[in-house]
Amino acid sequence: MHHRAITSRRTLLAASAATAAAAATGAVGPAPAHAAVLDRHLKGLISRMSLEEKVGQLFVMRVYGHSATAPDQADIDANLKEIGVRTAAELIARYHVGGIIYFSWAHNTRDPRQIAELSNGIQRAALGRPVPVPLLISIDQEHGIVARIGRPATLLPGAMALGASGSRSTARRAAHIAGGELAAMGIRQNYAPVADVNVNPANPVIGVRSFGADPGAVADLVAAQVRGYRRAGVAATSKHFPGHGDTAVDSHYGLPTISHTREQWQALDAPPFRAAIAAGVDSIMTAHIVVPALDPAEDPATLSRPILTGILRGQLGYDGVVVTDSLGMEGVRTKYGDDRVPVLALKAGCDQLLNPPDLAVAWNAVLRAVRGGELGEARIEESVLRVLRLKNRLGLLRDPYVSVPEVDRAVGTRAHLAAADRIAEETTTLLQNSGNLLPLSGHRQSDLLVVGADPASPSGTTGPPTATLATALTELGFAVRALPTGTAPTAARIEEAVAAAAGKDAVIVATYNVTATSPQRTLVSRLAATGIPVVTVAIRNPYDIARLTGQRAALATYSWTDVELRAAARVIAGRARPEGRLPVPVQRADDPARVLYPLGHGLSY
Repeated sequence: MHHRAITSRRTLLAASAATAAAAATGAVGPAPAHAAVLDRHLKGLISRMSLEEKVGQLFVMRVYGHSATAPDQADIDANLKEIGVRTAAELIARYHVGGIIYFSWAHNTRDPRQIAELSNGIQRAALGRPVPVPLLISIDQEHGIVARIGRPATLLPGAMALGASGSRSTARRAAHIAGGELAAMGIRQNYAPVADVNVNPANPVIGVRSFGADPGAVADLVAAQVRGYRRAGVAATSKHFPGHGDTAVDSHYGLPTISHTREQWQALDAPPFRAAIAAGVDSIMTAHIVVPALDPAEDPATLSRPILTGILRGQLGYDGVVVTDSLGMEGVRTKYGDDRVPVLALKAGCDQLLNPPDLAVAWNAVLRAVRGGELGEARIEESVLRVLRLKNRLGLLRDPYVSVPEVDRAVGTRAHLAAADRIAEETTTLLQNSGNLLPLSGHRQSDLLVVGADPASPSGTTGPPTATLATALTELGFAVRALPTGTAPTAARIEEAVAAAAGKDAVIVATYNVTATSPQRTLVSRLAATGIPVVTVAIRNPYDIARLTGQRAALATYSWTDVELRAAARVIAGRARPEGRLPVPVQRADDPARVLYPLGHGLSY
């Protein structure tokens, strides 16, 4: 059987060579004649798979460890506990999975060379199977606040920051840089860009992960990023269909409901997904949300045939890969058990089943559903074919390996880092500048205090935001003291900050998701009451300014990674001009029906 599989693979490589040019240029797909020939060979490959192998191709699973065959003992223990295997190689051999997702907390992403070696080890294990099919390795590398790979890889501004730039070419370049670095490390599917239109300032899970609140602008930037990733040889994944931008519940912990009418959905949520499809998006991720107007049964969209097959496949005409959001999230588990969720997802129209909490339960449930007649084997093969088409378009069926020595020349290059710095300047938004306080010049405002929030650091940060800002301002010629006060500063800490401000020329305050009851409000007002000029820097949501009083100037960076904080420091120092414009409106805190700063607001100097 192994000899026949290898012979078939050589035939398949010859057939797929005709599509290589299309894949390299980012074209939507091969010519119809080539597609028909390719499909015949892919179906031949599928016909040689056992049912277990076909089902396995639909699963994308986490696995602990920096190595496919020799992870650390702690990672072996975690794998045994959660998956029942010791290593990635054992996972592939036992469950025939079609993909693996990398996480930093699973110790998959220590550094670029290690990631490339892990990817190669995974592919060696995959090609050692009776029917040798490479894996599709994926990751959540949205940039901004969601990134699994940190330095020395290039970290770029996230979606809302790119929305503040308003530039399609900038968004496309960011995706091309990000995609090229991922591809060099063997990661060929990225769960980005986010296509949700964030119209709810209280959204706890999307927020700055969205490009903004205007459907047309979001659609343009989503399409630009899809093209950038495709040009880099990486499958883009627009998410979260049918649109997660107007939720007040985090689907990781509950099941949100969207109250949009069908007409509102068409006008607000659908445009970015339509644009992604027109741009040739390779995969679309589902949302664990209920939209009664689209499915009266009120099933999560991930499990809704009316939404996925009726609307996404039928109405929008999408025939690419549909991947679930993580099946370990509470939003998809509240109504059905873990044994029913993967079966219902396939019945709804999904192709890839992402990261189930218990792989054995999910994998065996799908096998039982096929053997018992609930799912036809033809339905499984339909999804396997879509997955194989994608693997072929990415060139994985020709050569799934990457060059480890080349990684250093492709990841975190000087040109990429310079581009990231320039993009961050384009996105930094100046919301307020009373009396033209900014820019601060070294000879006029030389002694500064930096205080404020220190949230958990995303990848791409070298320390707390206050320390990063202080370091960057020091390098620009200021005398700076950093005093982290936290996201919930105590009365004692606020008093310490007020005392430390004495004699300073200005105070920089990093704010983070300021609420009506946040003591960050007290911190800012107390500092302002000293008469010393206060500059606030909203390091996540730009809505903070609506709840703050007394500051003389206010910036929004949309994230607290080093690249954005360094850009903010350059803007404060006058070494760069703020070029960003709000991609979301900021409502008044005391009257949300009134707008404090409209969409498109942004000052410069």
